[in-house]
Amino acid sequence: MGHRPLILVGSVVVIVDEEGRLLLEERKFPEGLWGLPGGLMELGESTEDTAKREVMEETGLTIAELKLINVYSGPKHFVVAKNGDEFYVVTTGYYSNKFHGELIVDQKESLSFKFFAPADLPDRMVGSHRVVIEDYLNHLTNQPG
Repeated sequence: MGHRPLILVGSVVVIVDEEGRLLLEERKFPEGLWGLPGGLMELGESTEDTAKREVMEETGLTIAELKLINVYSGPKHFVVAKNGDEFYVVTTGYYSNKFHGELIVDQKESLSFKFFAPADLPDRMVGSHRVVIEDYLNHLTNQPG
């Protein structure tokens, strides 16, 4: 494809435990940056399938139910990789508090996982993932009743 910009589609998931804490992944690349579990779509997948597969691969957890936060796209989601490849990312953000399994770190992609209280999120985070989390938290505060 050369260096012509591509469109990549992915999903991320805000996983919420029974205490309202959010699961974040300390990533290997870029090292020490925290983010949400998730990744890129494979051929034939839905965004929901992508979210569930990526969470399973990265964390060992099985997601039982996903709820949509938002879809993120546009000029703010343009990336130039170290090798010069250019792409736009379309990311679907979900949240779930219905999951099970044992948390296992995928050594290829992650350094660690930790549940954080929303008020105690780390400073070094993937910027677009922070936006997804903020939208999730705003969604919660704007719920009726």
